[in-house]
Amino acid sequence: MMRKIIFIAATLAFAAGTAATAQTKFAHVNFSELIQLMPETDSAMVQMDAANKEAQETYSSMVSEFQSKYEQYNQKQSSWTPAVRESKERELTEIQNRIQEFEQAINQDMQQLQSTLMTPIQQKARDVVSALAKEKGVIYVYDMSSLLYIDESQSINLTAEARERLNIPADKTIESVMAARQAQAEGAAAAQ
Repeated sequence: MMRKIIFIAATLAFAAGTAATAQTKFAHVNFSELIQLMPETDSAMVQMDAANKEAQETYSSMVSEFQSKYEQYNQKQSSWTPAVRESKERELTEIQNRIQEFEQAINQDMQQLQSTLMTPIQQKARDVVSALAKEKGVIYVYDMSSLLYIDESQSINLTAEARERLNIPADKTIESVMAARQAQAEGAAAAQ
């Protein structure tokens, strides 16, 4: 009798575990695609491009100053007194140091700007994906970019619904965004 009760309890526990497993839902999303295609990302890219352009102009100006003074140094050093030559060498060294310091500072500033602009965009996408997952009773959402394999018949693809909720136009693709950015870069290069 005790054996029967233990067997029935084990069977019920196994059945409950199997039923819970059968109801487990998984989903996947192309998170990188969502981030790159969000309208907010376009605005962030414009701001980062403007900051980068300004930084490049400042950097070019500093390099031009160095090159001009270096050429002057090469042409006139033989006619200068040792004190003047030493002063000009110190000046060149100071300009080089300023250029290096500027490069380091601007790299940090650009990373900070990117983080400041992109963090809320990423959070918005995360919130949308989380809301969709909860609505569908999903317990895990995987990012497709980090998966080696996915059986899409056993997982819900949330990308299309997330795109819609994030106001990403249906015709906007990674390829169209990349082509537009490349055309913009080529146009900027041609203008210089």
